[in-house]
Amino acid sequence: MTPGLSALPASGSSPLVTAVIAIAVALLASSLIAVAIKSKSGKLRAGPGGADEAQAPPGIALSATGPTIVHFSAVWCGPCAAVRRVVDQVSAEQPEVAHIEVDIDANPDAARTLSVLSLPTTFIFDATGRQAYRVSGVPKAADLRTALQGLTQPG
Repeated sequence: MTPGLSALPASGSSPLVTAVIAIAVALLASSLIAVAIKSKSGKLRAGPGGADEAQAPPGIALSATGPTIVHFSAVWCGPCAAVRRVVDQVSAEQPEVAHIEVDIDANPDAARTLSVLSLPTTFIFDATGRQAYRVSGVPKAADLRTALQGLTQPG
């Protein structure tokens, strides 16, 4: 053996190598989780349907004549302003569509009832009060228009 060089421990790896491998695995896992979360952000998902169909919570007055877009926001939520602009634009184009903004800090019970875990979260309810769609993040105006088209057109 060359003087000044030490041999690896009998286990085959040093604590430093083990730490580097553990950090690399943790970074990879967190990156995969971030990609999975990002892939769902801003995408419309159909409501639950069936026996556990979600209804609007008490205190949120939905339109009885057409669909209602309900979005949860807060003063401290940066992306919520972008949702407000998109929803205002879409609902201005379609007068039969109502728009309600719910401050999560002022109405935490409504957020809890609908399982709102992050902001912004937007729902589309049909005229019967049934949850038709849900989106976490900032929805695209085109996606909202497409979802609403099926709820505003007869038959």
